[in-house]
Amino acid sequence: MTIFGKTGQGVAVALALLLPGTALADEIGCVSTAFKMLGPNHKICIEAFDDPDVQGVACHLSRAQTGGLEGMVGLAEDPSESSLACRQIGPIKVLKDFEQGAVVFSERRSALFKRLRVRRFFDKDRNVLIYLVVSDKLVEGSPKSSISSVPIMPWTATP
Repeated sequence: MTIFGKTGQGVAVALALLLPGTALADEIGCVSTAFKMLGPNHKICIEAFDDPDVQGVACHLSRAQTGGLEGMVGLAEDPSESSLACRQIGPIKVLKDFEQGAVVFSERRSALFKRLRVRRFFDKDRNVLIYLVVSDKLVEGSPKSSISSVPIMPWTATP
């Protein structure tokens, strides 16, 4: 059912071709959570992305990143733990129709079968956008999730 209706450069273009309409994240920063003798430490990273179909909404996502040798060469499967906060950052304008549960952000979490996805829903009765982050696998996903709601409110600039 249709409710209403940013891409980057380089590798982002290839990703955009595979997942049209998904946002790309900017890394804000990371903190180490466990020291690894060989390879990078385990860490939690914060990324930011704008909703590609709804102007005026930005999300911040924290996610665990596996270090060590497997993490260094891209063979590690990152944990499914993540957190999400989305906020209105300007006047909200829906740029195109979207389906309930549309993917607005997707990121690979293992070499082959696991992805982290942020999906968007619209609660028409409350006039609220809801963003859900989940980790899915080809065979079995994780029930671990986080949501964030953004009420669609009039925007007034502060002097």
